[in-house]
Amino acid sequence: MAKPKLEYQCSECGALAPKWAGQCTDCGAWNCMSEALAVVSGDTAKSRFTSYTGQAGAQIQSLGSVEPGQESRISVGVHELDRVLGGGLVSGSVVLIGGDPGIGKSTLLLQALASISGELKSLYVTGEESPEQVSLRACRLDAGAQDMRLLAETSVERIIEHARIETPRVMVIDSIQTLHTELLQSAPGSVGQVRESAAQLVRFAKQTGTALFLVGHVTKEGTLAGPRVLEHMVDTVLYFEGDPGGRYRVIRAIKNRFGAVNELGVFAMTDKGLKEVRNPSSIFLSRHDQPVAGSVILVTMEGTRPMLVEVQALVDDSQLSNPRRVTLGLEQNRLAMLLAVQHRHGGVVMSDQDVYVNVVGGVRVTETAADLSVLLAVLSSFRDRTLPNDLVVFGEVGLAGEIRPVPNGQQRLHEAVKLGFRRALVPAANAPKSDIEGLDICAVSRYSEVMDWFSDL
Repeated sequence: MAKPKLEYQCSECGALAPKWAGQCTDCGAWNCMSEALAVVSGDTAKSRFTSYTGQAGAQIQSLGSVEPGQESRISVGVHELDRVLGGGLVSGSVVLIGGDPGIGKSTLLLQALASISGELKSLYVTGEESPEQVSLRACRLDAGAQDMRLLAETSVERIIEHARIETPRVMVIDSIQTLHTELLQSAPGSVGQVRESAAQLVRFAKQTGTALFLVGHVTKEGTLAGPRVLEHMVDTVLYFEGDPGGRYRVIRAIKNRFGAVNELGVFAMTDKGLKEVRNPSSIFLSRHDQPVAGSVILVTMEGTRPMLVEVQALVDDSQLSNPRRVTLGLEQNRLAMLLAVQHRHGGVVMSDQDVYVNVVGGVRVTETAADLSVLLAVLSSFRDRTLPNDLVVFGEVGLAGEIRPVPNGQQRLHEAVKLGFRRALVPAANAPKSDIEGLDICAVSRYSEVMDWFSDL
């Protein structure tokens, strides 16, 4: 077999060059040329296309004539991970999971494979650790992984060769940055090696129906290392979040072709590995014994799961010419906008006050349903007036002072009732048509109505 021809591609503009150069001649970017396989022609191209698609060519057809395939799910034995995946693994799907070093990626996948190894054939491929190290971790976690198959290898070609003989239903690659393909000459972890290694593994998964997990390293900015195209090649991208020194870990889906995006799974790190947290609201709520100023309970949606979190605010006299606006878990620019709405439509001036807003528990809230709870927490701290302990709040606030509805209002209210809350301040459009037993609902459509409600407390 002839040696494949190599070329070099610019990661900025995509320009191709026959030789490596420090600067791209097309866009002028420096240190952006990486190895890539040259596009072949003739019989070689035809054979490569045939091996990828399984046929010499494809026929154009009407969408209505195509029978939808059956989506068979594989449970990984970890309920929170199944939830984030959309109900389990889909045969032939490729899942990329990234996170900071030591946050628990390998631990979670080892536990998942150990739980299903007795029912399904599984293969754990380690490129970073020796088999003895993996066995030591399994014993420490008491995972019971005696039936799990293990392979220590970094060559993609040899991994695929072993996998074709083993025929696993689920396979884990730990990690994609340690693998290399013999078609390229660059070192493992380079852009070309990561891209081509992932492409071969994705092709293998699609052809054989193997569910594949790829562990990915992250950069110091928190993004996945390697080419951005890696996230486009896979079906699902999961991120592990949380402080590696803390107890709780959050795994979030930012891309999922088979389930909801922004779905959330919560775990607690123990000496026996990661334990599922079935009721995440319990760890994000402090539930003070006595009402305190500046504290509001928000009902937020993470994917398909309603979750209650505590939003805290502290307003204090500023000693600076430009008062501080600090947020943790929320968008800082949105806080500045909400304070302007507070001034214009509520008549509350905070131009000489420092404002600090925090979401308890380290969770990150990105949806606009947090607007109303943030404003109430800030107002409560500024006026030093407490809000009821059994109150939940959600709603989007517009620049014209209107209170806009948010998705899944009924689901949020039912979750609040289950956790013992008895009052709710919600947008008028989210008010239920029939009463919810045990819940007193106040529906508002303008921010001026919120100010009136606050004054009557």
